[in-house]
Amino acid sequence: MTINKVIVELGERSYPVFIGHGAISEINTVIPKTAQRAVIVTQENIRFAVKLDIPSITVPIADGERNKNLQTIEFVSQKFAEFGLTREDVVIGLGGGMVTDVAGYAAAGWHRGTAVVHVATSLVGMVDAAIGGKTGVNTSAGKNLIGAFWQPRGVICDLDALATLPENEMRCGLGEIAKYHFLSGDDLLKLEMPERVARCVKIKAEIVSADEREGGRRALLNYGHTLGHALERSGNFSLAHGEAVAIGMIFAAHLAHVLGRIDQARVDQHYKVIGQTYGLKVKPENKIDRSELIRLMHGDKKAVTGLTFVLDGRSGIETVKDVSEQQLHRAFDAMQLVEK
Repeated sequence: MTINKVIVELGERSYPVFIGHGAISEINTVIPKTAQRAVIVTQENIRFAVKLDIPSITVPIADGERNKNLQTIEFVSQKFAEFGLTREDVVIGLGGGMVTDVAGYAAAGWHRGTAVVHVATSLVGMVDAAIGGKTGVNTSAGKNLIGAFWQPRGVICDLDALATLPENEMRCGLGEIAKYHFLSGDDLLKLEMPERVARCVKIKAEIVSADEREGGRRALLNYGHTLGHALERSGNFSLAHGEAVAIGMIFAAHLAHVLGRIDQARVDQHYKVIGQTYGLKVKPENKIDRSELIRLMHGDKKAVTGLTFVLDGRSGIETVKDVSEQQLHRAFDAMQLVEK
């Protein structure tokens, strides 16, 4: 049973990510030596357990993106206080991306910085959300607009946890894995799932190591997310994150084609990877309100100087600023005309 180890290189704050079946066996190796107690932040539907060498309590939070808010942070923090959690102790985020975002942000604020360890139980968490230190919650103004960069002490990606996921959660994770096909240019389909997940982790670790606070290259990890986040919010989060990102990447491909950055063959490759290989949606099922989606995209955290997208091009994936609404409409038209 092989467990892969990837290091996120951040100097004194570097940390390991363990990937593989049975990787949970490494949990106590990443707990800070100062920790005398732990709070495990999780959800009732998480069917995966951790065994720690120190006393702990479990704090379940409500499911769903609508509960990823400041009220949940206050609830979790109150539980920290009741248990007597100190800055020398540790918070464990056990679950998918929502859980690790909440646990990480709560830990970042508790006593102005308490250690956190993430145990990712979803495919999205393993290849994206649990790695890199971006934590946060949603508000009515937008997704993940309140948060902090707070790197974990370690991340556990035990592939045994994937067997506990419903099909829609696995599909959600495949949307994020599809993203790495275009970021890396690697033929990830040649790899079995453990190696594929490990390769995605390595790609993200390399990007985070080079650009921890998203000043440049790290923004590329948001490929497909500009429209994806808008679709999530416009549907009150009824569309799963990974599926929204998949549609967002298809839209981004059409937009790149409109801008003359890629040819039709590259657009077709997006449909092949996202739709045919991973079986994900390539357009919204319901009629969309373009004006509402464009309004939401204007509120994206990348949109500092006008509409900003991460787009494919001859030099690879890049950030493109000042996209016009007319160009967006042309991309919407192209996406909706395709019969897939």
